[in-house]
Order: sequence, then structure tokens, then C-alpha cells
Amino acid sequence: MIAFIKDNVWSILLVFNYLLAVSAVITILLKNINPSKTIAYILVLIFFPFFGLVVYYLFGQEYRKTKLFNRKDIANSNIIKSVGKNLRFEEKKFEDVTIGLDDKIKLIKLLRASEKSPLTLNNDVEILKNGEVKFKRLLEDLRQAKNHIHLEYYIIKDDLIGTELLDIVCEKSKQGIEVKLSYDDVGSKLSSKMKQKLHESGVEYVPFMPVLFSSLTGKSNYRNHRKIAIIDGEIGYVGGVNVSDNYVNNGSNTIYWRDTHLRIYGEAVKVLQFHFLTTWDFVTEHAIEIKKSYFPKINFDGNVAIQIAASGPDTDWANIMEAILTAINNAEDYIYLTTPYFIPNDQIITALQIASKIGVDVKLLIPKDSDSWIAKHATNSNLEKLLEAGVKVHRYNKGFIHAKTLVVDDVFSTIGTCNLDNRSFNINFEINALIYNKHQSELLKSHFLDDLKNSECINFDTWKNRSKLSKLKESYARLWSPLL
Repeated sequence: MIAFIKDNVWSILLVFNYLLAVSAVITILLKNINPSKTIAYILVLIFFPFFGLVVYYLFGQEYRKTKLFNRKDIANSNIIKSVGKNLRFEEKKFEDVTIGLDDKIKLIKLLRASEKSPLTLNNDVEILKNGEVKFKRLLEDLRQAKNHIHLEYYIIKDDLIGTELLDIVCEKSKQGIEVKLSYDDVGSKLSSKMKQKLHESGVEYVPFMPVLFSSLTGKSNYRNHRKIAIIDGEIGYVGGVNVSDNYVNNGSNTIYWRDTHLRIYGEAVKVLQFHFLTTWDFVTEHAIEIKKSYFPKINFDGNVAIQIAASGPDTDWANIMEAILTAINNAEDYIYLTTPYFIPNDQIITALQIASKIGVDVKLLIPKDSDSWIAKHATNSNLEKLLEAGVKVHRYNKGFIHAKTLVVDDVFSTIGTCNLDNRSFNINFEINALIYNKHQSELLKSHFLDDLKNSECINFDTWKNRSKLSKLKESYARLWSPLL
């Protein structure tokens, strides 16, 4: 028997592999998930023995999601009840706010019914272009904190900018300021020395869903991709800029990093606070105390209407994707969209095609060179169908563009953490600010048009005649796109 096993070990392993693969295929079919995603998993399981099983058990299993995020959803509901009395906003006539929005009012209605995405009215915002601008403002605000600092980041490293930020919060904590830090265990990298310093300074820090080998799980599912900073419940930050030297153009980086972040002062910060608290309650072992100081009265009469849209595997609806889709469908003049990864679902592709064909000026800005080979070619696989419909596709060539923004018709814009891909729409935790304001939309539009000066517009005929090798790479990457 032992001799037989030794002589046929690979055959036995292969049979065992396909028994597990068949079981996995049956499980996938019974889930009735997206057909393209189903086919992608089945192809990987059949044509890539052993490797296919690793991919499926790392990325396709739902038992962890069901167990963990059912618990998080319950926690969210409890937090909603606890903070509901604090989410009281100064009332203005809804009609006064929505003047000039036309059909964009549907966007507000889409999320307004959700107790997690109320429309906030008394806000002022600053659109922050690039990490160096974001950190200048953020570090100033952190130094001025008087009550609490709440930070939630996908990437935070103790490099130059990260150490400067963490040194400030350590000093504030020693002064008696409450500091809470939630960081994603896959995206972030903090040394044991820095963790010891945080601990000794009284900073509460917790990793989001710890993993054993973070360096080997860069694309593992259900990561917290949000970037949130809250100071005293009055000032909030959200956008694409993580805490790392890679995001700061200080001369030390080999590549120019173009990104966009948002600073909010006003009522919308209360909603950011709510989402921070639900995550904190999920990642910590003890019940969270909801303090009145987390939701101070905002003595400010701003004129920027904002909704905070959050999405993740614990939400019933893909809120951010639906908001983007609704904005595209209701555009009349133009759609200017920036994303580092363009691997969307068929609904977004079709909506952009239709908008362009009916005369809307649709411009898409993506990086010329990506930080991911497979994401680059998966993105490229979607471009020909857009170009054919008249969409103008521009590729940023000054460096890497990481901004995630959309501006429509001078009245609506969004800045946040959500990429246009399956991972952001359905797998990771994301958060965007939806802004209903003419001035801010025009400002973001001007940033977009400035970025086009450092971009090349793809010619449809030239693109259609690209090499067969390029098309083959795109077709290969496209097979993996539902899993990216």
C-alpha cells in the first residue's frame, strides 16, 4: 500500500484536488453569485490544479464573511440606536438645498432613506490636491485637537510622514487627549518599536481583521480600505491618501503621486464619526462607550450639502456603486471620472456608453502605468468598447494617479476611497463623500481639466489596432477581473 502511494503520489493528489474542486464548484453554483465571477472561479478550479483551490479558499469562501459581518451588522444596529439621538442636524428646507440639482435629487433620495447616510447641510469643505497638501492641513488639525482624535486607515506606516503623524498623536495622548487608531492589518506596516511607543503613550490602536502573514495576503478579501480622520467631532478627512511617504511628493519618491482628499468641517463629520465607531466596536473586544463629546453641536451655518456613503460586505446594498451609477444615468452635460483601477461591472460600462451616445461629454482619466500588471491589462480590456461609444479616455502620464473622484454637471461630485472595480464595489470596506454644491463641483472639475494637461487621449483607431500580444494580455487579465 505504501509503495503504491509512493508510486502514484501525484495522481492521488490530483484526484484529491479535483474532488475538492467539484465540491467547491457545486458550492459556487448554489450561491447564485454573479455569472462572470462564477465562471472565473470554475475555470481557475478546473485548469489550475492546487493553485485554483488556494485562490478559492483565500478569496471565494463566504463562511468568514457570514460569521464576522453578521456580527458587525448587529453591532452597527446597536451603535445606530446609541448615537441616533446625537445625529440631530439643524433643519433647513429641503427644497432650498436641492434648488438647481434637477434630476440629481434622485441621488439624495437614493441614500436619504438610510439612517446610515443622512443628508447633512451645515458643512464647509476643502478639496486637498495631493498628499503633501493633505498632511499639512491634517497635522495642523491634529496639533490643535482638544478632545479626541480618531483615525482609521487602510495603509499607515511608520516612515517619515507616518512617524511625524504618530509622534503628534502620541504627544496629544500624553496630554490627555483620547486617541483611537484602527488600521488594516494587510495594508499597514508598523514596527514593534512604534507599537510600543503608541502603547506607552496611551494611544488605543487595533488592527482590522489580523492575518498571520500580511505580506503574502495583499489581495485577501474583506479589507478595510477606508481613510478617515476625525478631530474633536468637528473636523473630518476622507479620500484617497493613505499615511505613507509614497503619497507625498517630497522629492524622495521615484514617481509623482497624484491624489485627492477632502477636509470637512461641519455636520457630515458626525456621520464619519458614526462609521468610525461601528468599525471600532467591531475590531475591539470590549463594548464602546458613546460619549457626547463625539457629537458636539456645530455652531456653523455652512452651505455645502453632503451625504456620506459607506459600503462593504456587511451592507445590504452596494451604496457607493449605486450612487455612482445613478449620477451617471442622470447626467445631462458632462461626466468627468478619475480612477486608478477601472474594472467595473457591466452596469457602469453600459451607463457610460449610453451617456456618451446621447451626447453627454464623458471623460475617463486613468493611469498610463499602473502599480499592478494584471489590473492595468484588465483595465485596458474595457477601453475599446468605451472608445467605440465615443467616451474620451485619457491616460495620466506625469506619474501615478490614485484619485477616486467623479464630477457631474457642475452640481454633483464625489471624493472617497472607492475604486471602480469589483473589490471596491463588493468586497472591501469603502467610504465616499457625496457633495451637492456648484462651487465645489466646479473646483473639482478644474482639477480634472488640469490633470488632462498631463495626460494623453487615446485615439480609437490606434487603440483598435494595438498588437495581438497586448490583446492577449488583456484577455488573460480579464478572466481574473471578477476576482480582482
